[in-house]
This record gives sequence, C-alpha cells and structure tokens, in this order.
Amino acid sequence: MATATARRFVLDVPDLWDQVDLGGEELATVRAQALATTTDPRERMRINDMFRQAREISRAARRQGALLSAGTATIYDEGLFMAYGMVFAVTTPPGRELPLPVLSAQAGVSSATGVAPKDRIISSVRLPHVGTAARVTGTETTRLTGDIDVKLLAMHTMIPVPGRAGDFLVVTLASPNLPLKNEVYDLFDAITGTFRFVG
Repeated sequence: MATATARRFVLDVPDLWDQVDLGGEELATVRAQALATTTDPRERMRINDMFRQAREISRAARRQGALLSAGTATIYDEGLFMAYGMVFAVTTPPGRELPLPVLSAQAGVSSATGVAPKDRIISSVRLPHVGTAARVTGTETTRLTGDIDVKLLAMHTMIPVPGRAGDFLVVTLASPNLPLKNEVYDLFDAITGTFRFVG
C-alpha cells in the first residue's frame, strides 16, 4: 500500500487486512458472520461492541487526516481478531520545535483521560528500511463517543522523513484483543518493519 505525501511510502499489511472504509458493507458482512458463530448473549454483546469500535476508529482516523487506513476483522477457530493500522503525517509548526523525544512522549496519551497508560513504554527501534525510529506501546483508553471508551493495545512508531527536518510519519497500529498482547505486538512490529520510503 502506498500513498503520496512529501515523499511516497509503502507499508505491507497481512493479506487478510484491507485498505477499506471499515464502516461500510464489508464490515457489516463480517459482523453477521461473527454473530452467527455464537448464541451466548455476552459473547454477542462483545462482538457488537468490537464492531462499533471499528466504525468509530475508522471515522476518527478520517477526521484526523490519516494518509493510510487498513484493518481486519477476521474470524478464526479461537475467535474474532480485529486490528487497525493508520499512517499520519506530523509537521512541526513554523517557528516551533517538535523533537522526536517530545513527539514520542505525547503519543499514546489517552484521549479519554489525558493520561498515559501505566504500561506505556517509550523506546527506539531499528527499522530495516529507514533506520532508527521512536516507538510507544501501551494499553490505551480511547474515547470513541461522548460516553463510550475502549481499551486498545496500541503501537505508535515515529519515522523521521528524510531531508525534511521536523516532518514525521507516524505508523499507528491498534487492536481491542487485549488477551493476545504478545502476539499482537509481535504482529505490529513485523508490519511496521516493512515500512519504507520510495522515490
């Protein structure tokens, strides 16, 4: 998947992920398939909640100007897996500085509470095609609507745009599948590792 910004980039996502509007017809079809797998009222309520979250996250990404948005709602034998990926451009306002440490410290702060999650980790990573980038991981509480919050495993990776001081692309990946924390972060790391700029 690629999109045009100051520079073009490519981010490879798994085959079961689609660059689509997750609020549309395809999401409704997968929701119906997921609901058909259970008669348990609590599980059905959980499935409905996850799909409502998917719609709201997709809408929020569009409002925030996501350059790329991809996601999956896939039914496995073990249950439903949902995840979202987005790429945002961040430009330092004229006359101000937004060094990478400051940018990374701001990422991952809860939109519901304004507080960083207790398990937030700020680190640096080496991406094969771009070099060193800052990364923030943590279980974020995100405000979907005025009265609905959701917890998501989130990974934000801040990638400096070569030759453009103060410009960054932020790769954000999130999933509501909290019990799969280790597997989700491994998947997110692998996806982000495919990021590359193209000429």
